[in-house]
Amino acid sequence: MSDLHIRPADAGDLPEIVAMLADDPLGATRESPDDLTPYLRALERLADDPNQYQVVAERDGRVVGTLQLTVIAGISRRGATRSVIEGVRVHADERGSGLGTRLIQWAIDESGRQGCQLVQLTSDATRTDAQRFYERLGFTASHVGFKMSLEGGS
Repeated sequence: MSDLHIRPADAGDLPEIVAMLADDPLGATRESPDDLTPYLRALERLADDPNQYQVVAERDGRVVGTLQLTVIAGISRRGATRSVIEGVRVHADERGSGLGTRLIQWAIDESGRQGCQLVQLTSDATRTDAQRFYERLGFTASHVGFKMSLEGGS
């Protein structure tokens, strides 16, 4: 995998990123690859925040993976800084190649460089393969997550 390059995402990467986000039963119901406008606004917000990292994995000029890493300062755990990994996706023809492991290892390494004491992520309860993958990488299913959708929220 020496030909793999992990770099910050840019607006030109959005079609590939959104296509990967939409390429599963869950993503197909919540993503809109035909209208990139909201994704462009989101990418601009991420780029303006020094605690946000939206990255892509690129091989031979082709985007083949992506993830978002957020660094969060906190008071709990004796003032620990933590990171959150979100939106991990690997292109369908790259699954099983070790690319997901490389992306997660990049996020763990970057978290360490940012002084984080904890790396966390969530995975939808229906994504059993992803859960096994994260456990193989050393993550522990330690919490129950809750979400609330805010329709029209800004």
